[in-house]
Amino acid sequence: MSEHTLDTEALLRDSYKYGTSFFSPVSQKDTQTLKTYLLGSPLRNSLAPLLHNTLFSLAGAACTYEAIETDNSEKLLELLVKPDSLGTAVTMPLKVRSMDMVDAVTDEARSIGAINTVFIRRGDNGRSRLIGTNTDCIGVKESFLQNVDAKDLAFGSSQPGLIIGGGGACRSAVYALHFVLGVKTIYLVNRLKEEIDDIIESFRRVPDFKAKLQFVDTVESAAELSRPYLVVGTVPDRDPETEAEILAKRIVDTLMGCDAGGMQKSQGVVLEMCYHPRVQTSFYQFAERNGWRVISGTEAMIWQGVAQHILWTEKGEVFEKESTLSTIRAKIRDALMRRN
Repeated sequence: MSEHTLDTEALLRDSYKYGTSFFSPVSQKDTQTLKTYLLGSPLRNSLAPLLHNTLFSLAGAACTYEAIETDNSEKLLELLVKPDSLGTAVTMPLKVRSMDMVDAVTDEARSIGAINTVFIRRGDNGRSRLIGTNTDCIGVKESFLQNVDAKDLAFGSSQPGLIIGGGGACRSAVYALHFVLGVKTIYLVNRLKEEIDDIIESFRRVPDFKAKLQFVDTVESAAELSRPYLVVGTVPDRDPETEAEILAKRIVDTLMGCDAGGMQKSQGVVLEMCYHPRVQTSFYQFAERNGWRVISGTEAMIWQGVAQHILWTEKGEVFEKESTLSTIRAKIRDALMRRN
C-alpha cells in the first residue's frame, strides 16, 4: 500500500485561482447548515448521497447532500443562487451541458470536456463565482497513487497504458494516466471507432498533451504491441453481444497477455471503474484470475467525492486519518452488499 496522501493544499490553492474563499468575508454561511446537491438522471443507484453525508459527518461539517433527478441544466443555477448552497455535483446527462452554466471552467475540466463538480469562490466584487471542474480524473489518479507503490507506478509510467471504453470516464483516465502518472503511450480499445476518434482529436487540442493515443482495432495489431502495465476499464459489466463488442474483448485479452486458454503472460495493475451491480465484475474477475492486481472502482468513486468535499468545505484534514478512509470504505462496501 502506498503512503501517498491527497494534497489538500494544492487542490485548494488551484481553486483560489478562480476567486477567494467562499467563506470570506465571514458571514452567516459559517454557522448555518449548507446544502450540496447531485443533479442528473437516473440517480436511483447512486451511492453519492451516502458517501457525501458520511464525509460531512466525519468532518463535523454542518452540510447536507441531496440527489435531485433532473435532465435540466438550468436547475443548477436555480439551486446555487440560494444563500445556503455550497455547491453541486453533476452527472449524466448534464456533465457537458453544465459547462455553459458556470462562470469559469478549470483547465482539467476543459481538457476532459466535461464537469462533474461546481464549487463557489468569490470574485473581486465579493460576489459568488460558480466554478466548474472535473474530479473524476482525481478519482483515477488517487486510485493508483493510494494503492500502488511508487516504484511500481514509476515502472508503469515507462510502459504503455490501456483504457477500455470511449465515454467520459475514458477521457478522465487519459488525463490522469498522462498528466499525473506520466504514461506516454496509451492504447484505446472500444467498440465504436468514432468515439475514439473524437477523444484523440479532443486531446490534440489540449496544451502540453504529449501522449500517443493509439486506437487498437484488430487482434493481429494487438499481438504485436508491447504489453500495457496500467489499465483502466470504463465499460458496463455485461457480456459482449455484438460483433464489435466481441472483437473489443478479444483485443483486450490479447493486449493483457492472455491467450485463448487464459494463460497469464504479464502482470500489471487494473482499475476497474465499474462496480455496479457488483464490485467483482466479469472484467475484474478475468484480470485477477490472470495475475493482474485489481483496484475496485469504489476507490475512484470515493476519491473523486473526497476532492469534491474539499473544494466545497475548503478543509481536508480529516482525510489524513486512515480511520476516516476505513470508515468510508466500510460504509460503501456494506451498501453494495445489501444491494446484492
